[in-house]
Amino acid sequence: MIGKLDDYMRFNETALSLRAQRQQLLASNIANADTPNYKARDIDFASALQGALAKGGGAAPAGALTATAPNHLTAASSGGDFLPNGTPVQYRSIAQGNVDGNTVDMDVERNQFADNALRYEAGVTMLNMQIRGLMAAIQGGQ
Repeated sequence: MIGKLDDYMRFNETALSLRAQRQQLLASNIANADTPNYKARDIDFASALQGALAKGGGAAPAGALTATAPNHLTAASSGGDFLPNGTPVQYRSIAQGNVDGNTVDMDVERNQFADNALRYEAGVTMLNMQIRGLMAAIQGGQ
């Protein structure tokens, strides 16, 4: 029974998790808008979602390193080109070059940030609707 509930909610759970990780990347881009040689980063959300769902809901990829002691570094702290769930991080193409080598375009970043936030809120609304539907079924539609 629990497995069926997990399957029922897996899509929205995975999408919200990826949206939150993407929001962190976009916020990092905005925070580093004046950092010399900083390269704006993002993910391909559609392919990341497909990959996470194919792996069973965003679990760590096969062959991924796992921390067995509290002193081990996590994938997020290693600064690699992958999110903790194995999603590859891509560098945004340069729209207009800067003298200092920074590729952050604040207009693009703000638009992407706002779009991602709006889609995150829509995902939360969808998840709430799923839970309300389950609650109505459990309570007998009162």
